[in-house]
Amino acid sequence: MDRIENALRQLTGTIEQLQYRNQQLEQQVRALQGGGAAGPGAMPPTAVVPNNQNPIVPPGQQPVVRPGVPGALQPSAPAQPGKRSDAFDPSRSPAAPGAPRTLGSIADGTPQIAADEPVGAPNGRPAGAPLDLQTLSGSQPPPASPVVNTGPASGQVASTNPALGIPPASSNPPRNVTNQLATLPPTAKPQDEYDLAYGYVLHKDYGLAEQAFRDFLRKYPNEALVSDAQYWLGESLFQRQRYRDAAESFLAVSTKHEKSEKAPNALLRLGQSLAALKQKEAACATLSEVSRKYPKAPANVKRGVEQEIKRVHC
Repeated sequence: MDRIENALRQLTGTIEQLQYRNQQLEQQVRALQGGGAAGPGAMPPTAVVPNNQNPIVPPGQQPVVRPGVPGALQPSAPAQPGKRSDAFDPSRSPAAPGAPRTLGSIADGTPQIAADEPVGAPNGRPAGAPLDLQTLSGSQPPPASPVVNTGPASGQVASTNPALGIPPASSNPPRNVTNQLATLPPTAKPQDEYDLAYGYVLHKDYGLAEQAFRDFLRKYPNEALVSDAQYWLGESLFQRQRYRDAAESFLAVSTKHEKSEKAPNALLRLGQSLAALKQKEAACATLSEVSRKYPKAPANVKRGVEQEIKRVHC
């Protein structure tokens, strides 16, 4: 407000000075016009500055007088049209507080925030996939054994024949446990838990089957279904080409439960696992042991042994 009042006072003084100057010029013009009618030697009237015509000048701001011209004002620099001297100009100070800024832009030099790395176990489940129960229990399966091509033409192990009472292997790789969601049995009875685990085998969910059968064997080591559970545990490993782990499971069936119904099948699978591990002599000895140890083995097991012996060239 003080600056505005001072500016108004300055403008008022300038206007009064200009008015006074115009009056002087008018008097001089009239004097010149009247001097032509007067005789020679007549003196032109001199303009007298009345005392009440003095301009009002704000304190500390005296008008600048040009040399040689009394009372003349020094012309001030013309103000920029449309702008006030006391107004804030954001174009002159773009970084000043209050200056407009473009929304959504990032200043140069600002580090870009990198996307967070996915958190989880290596080769873990993708976003939105069901939780892997094995990662919770800390019982991750050991790494898979190298894939060995043992088939004569198709590259598949010959004993995946449905005649052995085993679900045929799919042309696609077996589904991993991390892509499936485990289901709780209807009750906590051993038979229900066994049926649930066997259902995973029928649906080719071999990862969940392995987990379920391991839990069954840990909880019920003295159940009558232990031999079958041990066999299907080996089968769930065999179907995922984890032949070394599968061989250990089949060996447990053929030695600890040699009188069980699954013992001939387990001995056949043991021979196939050894063949896949390039243990030809051990595989041939195991396969020949089936007919000697179990002469009354089911026909489908005997056919599987014959096919495997030909395939391995025992």
